[in-house]
Amino acid sequence: MATTKYSRQRESIINFLKSSKEHPTADVIYQNLRVNNPNISLGTVYRNLTKLTESGTILKISCNDASDHFDGNTEPHAHFICNCCHHIIDLDMNALDFNRVLSDNHFEGTVTNAQVVFYGECHDCVKNHLN
Repeated sequence: MATTKYSRQRESIINFLKSSKEHPTADVIYQNLRVNNPNISLGTVYRNLTKLTESGTILKISCNDASDHFDGNTEPHAHFICNCCHHIIDLDMNALDFNRVLSDNHFEGTVTNAQVVFYGECHDCVKNHLN
């Protein structure tokens, strides 16, 4: 596998994602990075997000809002996506290891990674519907 040359822009994307609990879109990342790096382009952000996703440095999460969202936390964890506001929430669940064991028992290959996503309404949207 070829090594990727160091890039200040790529490093700033990684640092931004690792420091955030949110799951921003490429546009949100771009807007935040422009504050300290006004010469960065949206195209540069997209290219680097693609490279970082392909290398496994970050996660890409497809959401029902037609935008890809990105996560700097690559440790095994599940996500919850609200069908109303499209907010993405990290869920720490010990059951992920159990799911991997189940898949290994029903699949002749080897499972190396999995993404678990739950959909529904977040607490705020449920509360708003009750009012």
